[in-house]
Amino acid sequence: VILVIISLLTILIGNITFTGAIIGYVTNYISSFIDNVDSSSRQIKTSNHTIILNWNSRASEIINDMIYLERKETIIVLVNQNSDAVKKEISERLYLTLRNEKVKNRLDIIVREGSTYSTKQLYDISLLTAKTIIILGDDDTNYVCKYDIAERQQKQRGNANTIKTLVQVAQITSSDISADDQRIIVEVDDDWTKSVVDRIIVHKEKLGKCNIVPVPVNRILGQLLSQFCIFPELNRVYSELFSNKGAEFFCQKANKVLLSDSEDEDQAIKRVMDENAEIVPLTFLDTKTGRFFFYMAETETAIQSRSELPNNSVNLSVNPNFKLKTRNVIILGHNSKVREIMAGFESFLQEWDEDKTQKNLNILVIDDEKSLERQDYYHDYSYVRDTIAAEVYDTEKIKDSINSFIDSHEEDTSILILSDDAVQEKDMDAYALTNLIHVQDIIFERLQADPGYDTDRIDVIVEILNPKNYDVVHNYNIDNIVISNRYISKMVTQIGEKIELFEFYSDILTYDEEQEEDPIFTSKEVYIKPVSDFLMSWPKSCAQWELIRAIYVASPANKAQVLGITHPGGGIELFAGDQRQKTVRLTENDRLIIYSAH
Repeated sequence: VILVIISLLTILIGNITFTGAIIGYVTNYISSFIDNVDSSSRQIKTSNHTIILNWNSRASEIINDMIYLERKETIIVLVNQNSDAVKKEISERLYLTLRNEKVKNRLDIIVREGSTYSTKQLYDISLLTAKTIIILGDDDTNYVCKYDIAERQQKQRGNANTIKTLVQVAQITSSDISADDQRIIVEVDDDWTKSVVDRIIVHKEKLGKCNIVPVPVNRILGQLLSQFCIFPELNRVYSELFSNKGAEFFCQKANKVLLSDSEDEDQAIKRVMDENAEIVPLTFLDTKTGRFFFYMAETETAIQSRSELPNNSVNLSVNPNFKLKTRNVIILGHNSKVREIMAGFESFLQEWDEDKTQKNLNILVIDDEKSLERQDYYHDYSYVRDTIAAEVYDTEKIKDSINSFIDSHEEDTSILILSDDAVQEKDMDAYALTNLIHVQDIIFERLQADPGYDTDRIDVIVEILNPKNYDVVHNYNIDNIVISNRYISKMVTQIGEKIELFEFYSDILTYDEEQEEDPIFTSKEVYIKPVSDFLMSWPKSCAQWELIRAIYVASPANKAQVLGITHPGGGIELFAGDQRQKTVRLTENDRLIIYSAH
């Protein structure tokens, strides 16, 4: 009996020891494999993946937006330092999205720490076979004192890291052994870096092999913020259209849409309208990779749909003398994009200031003395009617100036609250939030004095840099929140899929340049036009596809296409999906989202 017991114990202990050893070995092997993949000591063999080089405050948003892609995606991130912090930021960002939305996480993400312009390390992450390479600009907010940040932004010294990284990437991807149609997206923050990137493109770009797209971050954000002041509803419209969820912009090669050489583009757009009720056909544009057809839809494949549609029986008429009403804007604070914001206003006036009186736009700027001095008190902009020097702590002076401006203009007033980006991360959005409190006090006091006061007369647009502050701003009943970094991230993600979209975005964000007499407007933009001003007559109710076709046919000069409707109270309705199944009920208080040349 004793011998049997000893034998059983020996067998049991041996099994436990052997099993533990096997488990330990397997565990160690898996851990070692993961460590090797995340380190720079092992080559990663993969293809058709996305590579992100460098890291900044927009990077995690780029990765987060890829969740909405309808396929599995491998992302390799190579950073010069702080890889552990990058992993943590990605994990937290994705967790928030996956917790709040019903989407699948199809992303495989690998983060490595090393040199973003090391040839060996670029080869080790399979740069040769990547479909998209995103080169991000530097982010100094965590590593440089606020005075140095402000000085760098003021002098615009350029980004040497971006240049060195692009040179190495372009050298590798332009070689004969690299994959075809690789897309290189490069963020540029200043004119010097942009000019050097343009010269690299001349020497290194090979269309069909490596296609390089420089994305001018500040110019795009400046254009967006100026457009949001003129048309506040555009923030919510673009927030969806520039993302990978809901309605989006897509494109196809023009020769896949045009039936023959004899069919012109207007005929093609009308034909597409007559046979497809799941897209809104927009325009044809020349890009550096060829001529493309652009459209709005829920999915890229919607262009393949065919619908049996009856003859359009909706009758309406467009106002041939439509003009935009005067825009009144208050700018509170400053950021590094002020010049680009003002350039956006300049562009708007060049198209819409037909009598050259600059009465279409009135701007008041309230900012601290030093910032106003740097901009020479906005003397270069005649439509800036006044500047008020006030620190964020000068509560009564700020409120009195805003109240006086609002009361002196009959039309609505947009208040743009800017967030200073020349501060360290811990101080981001602090001044913007303080100015928001001042504005909310004004609205509250007006309601106290007059319970029937129309608060829609004041459109508040708040720029924030850190998405974590979104809930704080939203708690003040502000829906028009511009997370500027997120806009660039959304655009970079979409351009990474289709580089031709960059040409389209550049077109819709830029108003026509000043023309001679009797200008012919060619560039189309997105406008918000009141139903009662833009239309002379309209149906009480119709299907979405009927309204789209009726407005296009009724506006022969500008070929206007309606993308959707904004309703009183802030509701947005974009025409995506099967337009036959959705009914439109227009009222004189609704506004149309119009894509047109004027």
